[in-house]
Amino acid sequence: MLKKFTVTNFKNFRNKTVFDLGSPANYEFNCEAIKEGIVSKGILYGINGCGKSNLALAIFDIVIHLTDKQKLLDKYQFYLNLDEEKKEADFEYIFSFDGVEVVYRYSKTSPVSLVYEALEINGREVIRYDFARKEGHVSLKGAETMRLSSTLDDHDNRLSRVKYIMSNALLEDTAENRVFKEFIAFVDRMLMFYSLKENGYQGFHLGVDSITAGIIREGKEKEFESFLRSEGVDYNLVKINVNGSEELYCKFAHETVPFTVIASTGTLSLALFYYWYIKMASASFVFIDEYDAFYHFALSQHLVACLKELKDVQILLSTHNTDLISNDILRPDAYFLINNGRIDSIDNLTSKELRRAHNIQKMFKAGSFNG
Repeated sequence: MLKKFTVTNFKNFRNKTVFDLGSPANYEFNCEAIKEGIVSKGILYGINGCGKSNLALAIFDIVIHLTDKQKLLDKYQFYLNLDEEKKEADFEYIFSFDGVEVVYRYSKTSPVSLVYEALEINGREVIRYDFARKEGHVSLKGAETMRLSSTLDDHDNRLSRVKYIMSNALLEDTAENRVFKEFIAFVDRMLMFYSLKENGYQGFHLGVDSITAGIIREGKEKEFESFLRSEGVDYNLVKINVNGSEELYCKFAHETVPFTVIASTGTLSLALFYYWYIKMASASFVFIDEYDAFYHFALSQHLVACLKELKDVQILLSTHNTDLISNDILRPDAYFLINNGRIDSIDNLTSKELRRAHNIQKMFKAGSFNG
């Protein structure tokens, strides 16, 4: 899981910004929010323009150069902070896999231009490469003789050496190499997606898909019908072959119409959520940006409950809906506030001992977590 993330000089994060998921408190309720000492289910709150979406882009920057999965490069315009003279952005990820810590650091001048990268496993640096000097080293068993500096052409010389080693080395079966592969697999299964307003995603797989076609392909149309009904949307869904491909339709007494035509914006947003929900069990880390943009507050709360049932996926949601700040949903150390380039869990923003009975939404509105 992702334990801690640090970014500097990326978009609105001019100064060093730390997002610490690995320092939970000792609350004895909603314990499913914490796994192995790391926040496994969390909500990031902030007003419009505070940097929630930019934080998601920063975390998922790693997907751009370490994977061949979907990328939203148009979101990475104005990559560097516009007030800073420094010419590169710095990233640091600390992961934990069964108690083994993996630290990955790199710098970039643009989404596709690495300047430096280094990887540590359990405190030992196993990969380092300086792209300007064209020098570095690798000490993973089976890859020690690989030449990292370059006989490669200028284009390939920009390739991540971590990705290059994973793709080309015949790594021995050692504990360290297994952790290295687990790290790569984790990044390969990271998923970020937006609400219906943008309907974009980064990571996890590649290509554009139809929401309803994806639900049909998974054989989940009747489960989707039940899901909608549980949320108060009562449709009789049927599959109809249209020009050689199956589409989802709503069957009424006198007519059958395409689901995407008859469904409201909120229902279409539910369909998008469900499309990704049935895939999330295979994901490692999921970030849903402004996930409740089209939802009633009760529906937003219910969907968080659905996400909490996914035991082996680390999930973060961003919102500006204060109705989600409740000890009935999560716990104080799983709620993070982002403001002026700082990210803190709300239990770190007050000297008061927070208990389950506290109305933390009311406390938030009263300014108890202003730091």
